[in-house]
Amino acid sequence: MSADAASIRHHTIVVLVENKAGVLARVAGLFARRGFNIFSLAVAPTDDERFSRITIVVDVESAPLEQVTKQLFKLVHVVKISELDPRQSVERELLLATVRAEPSVRSQIIELVQVFEGRILNVGHDLLTVSLDGTPVKVDDFEELLRPYGIVELQRTGRVALPKLERTASRLRSVKGQVG
Repeated sequence: MSADAASIRHHTIVVLVENKAGVLARVAGLFARRGFNIFSLAVAPTDDERFSRITIVVDVESAPLEQVTKQLFKLVHVVKISELDPRQSVERELLLATVRAEPSVRSQIIELVQVFEGRILNVGHDLLTVSLDGTPVKVDDFEELLRPYGIVELQRTGRVALPKLERTASRLRSVKGQVG
């Protein structure tokens, strides 16, 4: 699936919440009660310990985005909700996988990890544990290429995202003809 097709089907919603017990359960419960399908969920405290940031990738086929945000705003501890357009944000995901790596194919797996700029975290007699962080599409591609070797265990973090920074070129003043 292309990035454009994925962006049409999924929306990334960032919810800033008060860092209180039970808030994540209430957010997840809202999605469950309304029948909204969560594609990915990641949560962690922010730089301000009073708040946590929940990044939710929601399947827009299960619910219109406007309905999702209206329902979220009804929750007591929700402070702010933002939608991140994939074209205007930086998205990353982490994958950890243990893969079958018999001696005859181990070098192929190591090369694949190197090509994707991943890391080998643990080495066993016939297994390797590898990690990769990157865009969701890069992580998807890596996972797909690992599958033929035999994935024993796999864990993905879910997507995290931040808005892209605005880039403005600093204007250079002409100094031609000026005497210092």
